[in-house]
Amino acid sequence: MIMKKAAISLSVTVLILSSWVEKYTSTDYLRRVLGELENIESATFWTESQSWNPGDTSATHVINQYVESYRNSLDTTLGASWATFDTDQKAHLEFAYDGKMRALRYDDEKEMVIDSFNVRKLPFRPVATPFYNYTENIVRYILENKDSTSVELKDVGDDIYLKLSIYEDRQVEFFGKARYIPRNPLTFDPTSIYELWINKETNLPYKVRREMEHNISVISVSDFEFNKLRIENFTASDYFPKDYQIRQYGEKGRERLPNKMVNTKAPDWILQTANNRDFSLSDVRSKVILLQFTSVSCGPCNASIPFLKQLATEYNKADFDLVAIECTSKNSDVLKKYMSRNRFDYKFLLASREVLNKYSISLYPMFFILDEDRIIRKVIYGYGHETDSEVRTLINSLI
Repeated sequence: MIMKKAAISLSVTVLILSSWVEKYTSTDYLRRVLGELENIESATFWTESQSWNPGDTSATHVINQYVESYRNSLDTTLGASWATFDTDQKAHLEFAYDGKMRALRYDDEKEMVIDSFNVRKLPFRPVATPFYNYTENIVRYILENKDSTSVELKDVGDDIYLKLSIYEDRQVEFFGKARYIPRNPLTFDPTSIYELWINKETNLPYKVRREMEHNISVISVSDFEFNKLRIENFTASDYFPKDYQIRQYGEKGRERLPNKMVNTKAPDWILQTANNRDFSLSDVRSKVILLQFTSVSCGPCNASIPFLKQLATEYNKADFDLVAIECTSKNSDVLKKYMSRNRFDYKFLLASREVLNKYSISLYPMFFILDEDRIIRKVIYGYGHETDSEVRTLINSLI
């Protein structure tokens, strides 16, 4: 009888301990985390954002920003309003969204460009939301979705580690709610992976990692404060520089600075190759040169590689040569891996701040076509189906 009582007592103890552990590895715990996130009406915090290409061991770029964010119940698309700055003094606005428009700052043109989402009609707004809105929607998706997914929850000391894998036929991004991205012919594996690190003391995430076939990103937060601000006191335009022109997205603005370089001498430069050797513009001996300012984390840049590889073999080196300049990574190992992964051997260089300023680079990819006197004959923004014929036509006319 005593032995039986002891056995019953032991089983109850095990049950209690099991229940205690289970609270961190169950949907009940995730509901608690979601409740904590839903209690955040406003927040200020620092973020550190890093980005990698799959297979790389070092980040292509690291960005630190100060964020002021608010829950915006009137905005049914993203559900938040926010502004980002380079310091907590908030003197230099970098980006703002108020529920009706987003504002982007262009220092070279001294413009604030306002996008009210009327020009490019999409079923969602492709805007990366602030950290707590972002992670709240990931947790809500886990609890409510009917997609093909797997969820892993682990107790790892002071934190809970969560891994969400989404096995749909399209990649899933969290622009507010989960959004299913149209299939890209360059995407072979649409699996989307999200990882969260949740602090046990606060039951709030402090780090999120997103992994897609084409890109990996990590965002961490620090120095956060909650519910000390009211959305009624937030007006994005209050942070616009007074001497900047305001322009609607899609309207013709001031002439882009690179366009003003057409018919002028291309600025010279000396940059580092993937093998850490100096290479200058004057080292290129061909009659015509195509300079591509690119980024290893840029989809359209990656899409242009087959065309560039073909171009490199179509012409005699004495007539034509091309040079790609990487603008976001500062690591030569990233260049080597990118070249190996995409199987190209044309010149690939690391940009410097000086060359980016000289050529007024503000987006990727950008193409500059130079003639035999190194005069810039054309600047092409972005990459699309018409770019191939546009570039070839001009090269042929200059040879």
